[in-house]
Amino acid sequence: MKRIAWAALAAVALAGGAAHAQDVRERTLKLAHQNSGDHPQGLGVAKFAELVAQKSGGKIKVEQFAGGVKGDDLATLSAVQAGSLDMVVLNTGLLASVAKETALVDLPFLFNTAEEADAVMDGPFGRRLNERIGQKNLVGLAYWDLGFRDITNSKRPINRMEDIAGLKLRVLQSPAVIDSFTALGAIPTPVPFPDVYRALETKRVDGQENPVTVIADSKFDKVQKYLALTHHVYNPQSVLIGRRTWDGMSAAERKIVQEAAAEATAYQRHVSRERASAALAELRKAGMSVTELPPAEIARMREKLKPVVDKYSRLAGEAAANELAAEIAKLRK
Repeated sequence: MKRIAWAALAAVALAGGAAHAQDVRERTLKLAHQNSGDHPQGLGVAKFAELVAQKSGGKIKVEQFAGGVKGDDLATLSAVQAGSLDMVVLNTGLLASVAKETALVDLPFLFNTAEEADAVMDGPFGRRLNERIGQKNLVGLAYWDLGFRDITNSKRPINRMEDIAGLKLRVLQSPAVIDSFTALGAIPTPVPFPDVYRALETKRVDGQENPVTVIADSKFDKVQKYLALTHHVYNPQSVLIGRRTWDGMSAAERKIVQEAAAEATAYQRHVSRERASAALAELRKAGMSVTELPPAEIARMREKLKPVVDKYSRLAGEAAANELAAEIAKLRK
C-alpha cells in the first residue's frame, strides 16, 4: 500500500511540474535603460536576466539595451506603455507625467540615507506609487538604487550655495528638479542622457548633476573639472514592465519575473552603493577638484528650496505628501 501511495504522490508531483513547465513558454523580454552595461544599473539588469533564465529553465530571456540605444528615458517609457518595448529601468521621479505622486521622490533633500529610501520605497508609499502607475499601462516590479546626485561643472568649485548661481546645468526632465535649480539661481537645461557628454564637451552646458557612479561610468571627468558633493536628491529607480507584456504572460511566468526582480534588487542596491565609494576615489584620482558643502550650507539650500518642496507637495496631493512625510518621520524616531 505504501509503495502505491508514494507512486501516486510522485505521479501528482510530476503532473504538476509538467503543467508548470507548460505554462512557461519561450520568449524574449527587451529591457532598455540609459547607463552602460558596466554601470550598477546594467549589472542589475544582467543579474535579473540571469535569474529569469535560471527560474524559467532557459525559456525566458532578457535582452538588455544599455546606453540609451532605444532612446531617452521618456521615449523608452512611452515605448513600454505602447507595447513596442517590454521593460525599462528609469528614475522614479520621471514618472510624474504618468502619476503625479511620483514627483515627490525628486524633492530636494528628502532622504537622509539610502537605507531610509529603501524602507520608504519598499513600504506602503512605494506600493502606492506602483498602484497609481498601474493605471497607465505599467507594472512596477521593484525599486533599484541610482544614488545621491551631486553637481559637476567646468567653471568653478562650489563651496557655498551662491556658487551654483549662473551655471548652465543639464538636469533631469523633471519639473521639480528644474524648479529646484531655478530657485538656486542656476540655468537648468534638460538634455537627453545620451547627449550629455557632448553637451558638456562643446560647452553647450557648464555642468550637470548625477550620482558619482554615473559621473565616473560616463567619463564626465574628462570634460568637467569640479565636483561638489551636494547629495541634493536621492534617485530610486523603477523597474517597469509594460501592461501589454504582463497581461500576455501566464501566472507562472509572472511569478518568475517578480521573484527575479525582487532577488536582483538586493544585489543591485549592494553593487550600486559599493561602487559609489570606488567611483569617488576614481574621480579624485582622475584629477577632479572635489568639494563637500558644510552642513550650514546644506541647511541654507534646504531653506531656499522649501517653496519648491511645498509647491510639489501640493501638486502631488495632500494625501500622498502626508503619507510620505509620516513614513519618513516614523523611520527617524
